[in-house]
Amino acid sequence: MEGSLWIYFLLIFIVFPQLKQQILQWRRVTAIRNCEKRRGTRIITLIHRQESMGFWGMFSKNFINIEDSEEVLRAIRLTSEDTPIDLIIHTPGGLLLAAEQIARALKRHPSRVSVVVPHYAMSGGTLIALAADEILMDRHAVLGPVDPQIGRFPAASIIKAVEAKPVSEVDDETLILADVSKKALKQTTDLVYELVS
Repeated sequence: MEGSLWIYFLLIFIVFPQLKQQILQWRRVTAIRNCEKRRGTRIITLIHRQESMGFWGMFSKNFINIEDSEEVLRAIRLTSEDTPIDLIIHTPGGLLLAAEQIARALKRHPSRVSVVVPHYAMSGGTLIALAADEILMDRHAVLGPVDPQIGRFPAASIIKAVEAKPVSEVDDETLILADVSKKALKQTTDLVYELVS
């Protein structure tokens, strides 16, 4: 009897969530392939959503990272130069370096690039969208500010905090963060200008 309880436990908390995730993934891939055939494009997805998965149905929170840029860059490289790209993006943002790599690769693709935003593309997601020839959005979808973060604070806020006090009242670490923030803002501004020019 006790052995049967463990089997039910394993099925309910480990096997079923994994099976559910695999079925969901298969449905997504099938829908994407059908859409590619209809549009005559290569569809690449960059979707970060909180989904229940794994042991105990834990939630996974995702952001743009280096692994994302590696996967998207690989997909772009494997797309022929005469095939248009549709990038479906749903993200809260993430690492600026990864977003920049993706944006530049999209900008260099010779065929038409469309970015599809069904719900939101914030910060790095907005940066990526700016590299496209067109941005297709749901009427309620949003793009966010391209605002570099230094640690857990917005770069612009660090600069503003330092400017609000005399330098003698600001600690060295905050002054260093303000210097890094100014450089990050300039780099981001230059990149946005380059992408939309």
